[in-house]
Amino acid sequence: MFSKSRINEPGPKTAGEADKKPTATEAPVTKPKMEVPPAAATAPKAKPPASVLSSDLMIKGNLRTSGDIQIEGQVEGDIRAHLLTVGEGATIKGEVMADDVVVNGRVIGRVRGLKVRLTSSARVEGDIIHKTIAIESGAHFEGSVQRQEDPLNAKSSTPVPTEKPKA
Repeated sequence: MFSKSRINEPGPKTAGEADKKPTATEAPVTKPKMEVPPAAATAPKAKPPASVLSSDLMIKGNLRTSGDIQIEGQVEGDIRAHLLTVGEGATIKGEVMADDVVVNGRVIGRVRGLKVRLTSSARVEGDIIHKTIAIESGAHFEGSVQRQEDPLNAKSSTPVPTEKPKA
């Protein structure tokens, strides 16, 4: 059962031993396998993709999400989101509120956002209330611009006209 042979003992090999294959009594030397954790455990959590409203979609009503949304079609109603991107062919008629607003298309109504960006293809008819704003050359804008520290929670300084009942 026990022997004094040096078959299983490590040590320097002679020239003849380096070329020979291990026999049944010799255990081949293998490197220990490193376990790789699943990708989900090591990778940072990916943000969910933005919801996209395609160019052939027309919505009448309000939209609210805590995520990102990209509008390519038409919306008649108010929109609240984390990041709102208005596509070049999109038209929004209503108030827009988001942490980040990027307008490439047309917005008819008030825009409220911490960061508001009007690209060169933007068309905005309404007031913009922002913390930071960028307006590229070529953008069309009709309305007023007002800076506020918290544009999403602050009340508007411009009263909304109400219809008086007729006597």
